[in-house]
Amino acid sequence: MGSHVARALVARGDDVRVTVRASSPREALAGLDVEVAVAQLGDRAALRRALRGVERVFHVAGTTHLRAAPAELGRVNVEGTRTVMEEALRAGVERVVHTSSIGAVGPARPNGAVDERHPFPSGLGVPYAESKHAAETEALRVAAHGLPVVIVCPAHVFGPGDRVPTSTGVVRRFLLRQIPAYLPGAINIVDVADVAAGHLLADERGEPGERYILGTRNYTWERLFAELERLSGVEAPALELPAAIALAFAEAGARGPFPAPVSPAEIRAASLWWTCRSTKARRELGWTTRSHEDTVEETVRWWEERLGDRYARAPRSQPAAWKLAAALARAAEGIGGRLVR
Repeated sequence: MGSHVARALVARGDDVRVTVRASSPREALAGLDVEVAVAQLGDRAALRRALRGVERVFHVAGTTHLRAAPAELGRVNVEGTRTVMEEALRAGVERVVHTSSIGAVGPARPNGAVDERHPFPSGLGVPYAESKHAAETEALRVAAHGLPVVIVCPAHVFGPGDRVPTSTGVVRRFLLRQIPAYLPGAINIVDVADVAAGHLLADERGEPGERYILGTRNYTWERLFAELERLSGVEAPALELPAAIALAFAEAGARGPFPAPVSPAEIRAASLWWTCRSTKARRELGWTTRSHEDTVEETVRWWEERLGDRYARAPRSQPAAWKLAAALARAAEGIGGRLVR
């Protein structure tokens, strides 16, 4: 996301200084006319040097790793935000756009959608979302001392250029047939270029102290995987696991001697409805988005090209054992339904 915001700022005609860690890969900045400053989020001296002469700050840095320990999420997302905001206030910058997340808003009820007024629930059990909510609190705390802060809350970001990968890792795993089952949850997909444009509009038109959700299309996991199957020819997982069963397996794996394939936090996150409305951003910022179908297809094509031979050699169908498990689960559900009648 950060490189897309930087490109959008350069295209706007701004002089841009990008802050990166010494160990950060810079492939995404190739060919971009920006000044590079090296600083860790917790290094106040380096951040002060990076902020000299700066009028606008776009705080995009953070970790989205659902498996990260709560302490690490707190250090990067919460303490890092606090440091950046305090140093921006000290430097007298004119405005900060803080990149938050739909996770900081909280999940919707099944088949529902949240907006910016949604109260964040306590005891959610998703440390990433809790860290992003706490980071928003830090940003607004410093804003109360005179720093003009506008907050944007992107949904699940798709599009090209996710080299780590982060949010598009689900597409990568799908193409490599590494997703054996899905959960009865949902997400909202948004294009990374539209998110970058939303950052600039928040800078130009956003009201300090307000937050704006940036999202496009709500998808259940089942519907998203059906779309990925249509675009790629890779068969979607057939097995839907109840969240309680999936969580029990993940918790048992977390207690085992070997790394589990999925963590309890990932299961909790995937089983929730991260569905939302972006009416406020469209109305107040004039934010518009491209077709969500184009966004999903572009993400698939980007990963197909990046995976190359590895993707070309991967089977297109799901293993027979997984299909059998799905058939048995459906049969058991049907029998149970008849019994309760």
